[in-house]
Amino acid sequence: MLATTAVLTISGCSQKKPASTAPSAATQAAADKELGLYRQLLAAQRLPQAVLIAHDILQKYPGTPASAEVQKALPMLEARAEHAKLAALWLYQTNNQDGLQYTAAIYSSRPSGLDTRVHLVLRRHVGWPQSVYLYGHERGFVCKNVCGLTMHVDGRREVWKAYLPTSGEPALIIRDDQRFIAMLPKAQLIEMDVITRDHGPETLQFQVGGYDASKFLSLPKQ
Repeated sequence: MLATTAVLTISGCSQKKPASTAPSAATQAAADKELGLYRQLLAAQRLPQAVLIAHDILQKYPGTPASAEVQKALPMLEARAEHAKLAALWLYQTNNQDGLQYTAAIYSSRPSGLDTRVHLVLRRHVGWPQSVYLYGHERGFVCKNVCGLTMHVDGRREVWKAYLPTSGEPALIIRDDQRFIAMLPKAQLIEMDVITRDHGPETLQFQVGGYDASKFLSLPKQ
């Protein structure tokens, strides 16, 4: 009786098959479809959208070749997408109003409202000295003669000199423009403590990590 029971037990065990962990054909097909979209977005340099599709593939189709492909590329892709996002914050312009002029400008990310955000502007003009200034805060800034402008560049505290334009425009001009422009390619986040005529003390935040020095053109030599 014991022998018969043992045979039955062994026979019963031998009939159990391990559950398959391989993705089904339908899952593979769905993953491949999204992978095709992911590749199209990469080819079109639509990196933020490609990152979203990559995460979707990883979440919905683990263990598929599509998942393996995007997992390998994702860290570098996310870094490229973040850089592209920061680069898009900058606007580079060329115009000939009162002479040839090149500018590079970025809006503050804080404050960010349409009525309160501030431009940080780099300017090269054939008729004027190179300049770096803040512009656009309603009635402008408070600064008597030459004032101290406290900045935090990637967390490092610095005090720069600044002054108001004689034209009365709502701007604040930063001294030592050459040094400021030279440090931009290495910076990610610049915070400036200012006093505005409308709102008093404020901290302006600029995400400058996407600055491209090659797009802020030099004036032709005279």
